[in-house]
Amino acid sequence: MPRNKKNAAAKRTSVNRKTHAESKRKASKKTTPRKVVKTKASVEAQQKSASANRAEGIRLFKLAGKPSKEDFILVYGERGPKMTWKGRQDAGVSAKQFQAALAAKQSGQK
Repeated sequence: MPRNKKNAAAKRTSVNRKTHAESKRKASKKTTPRKVVKTKASVEAQQKSASANRAEGIRLFKLAGKPSKEDFILVYGERGPKMTWKGRQDAGVSAKQFQAALAAKQSGQK
């Protein structure tokens, strides 16, 4: 390539360059949308409610005697490990009654 053409600008622009330049021009003309900023109060409230729910679930897990996955399946069926404590209570066995229900199921299996 001759030396005088090395630094020369391209005479033709590719399709990609054209579309890129056009999209840049259009984007600069548009007003940018405002970002939604979460306030600290709402974030803290979400964190507090999440930690409170987690703490309640752990409390009920301990109340039920720290059952294993197999114990949940035995008492509640296949969906037992995936259920929440509220769902398990709606199914008929609360965390307080879990050990009694587990003992009844285990004695029935033998």
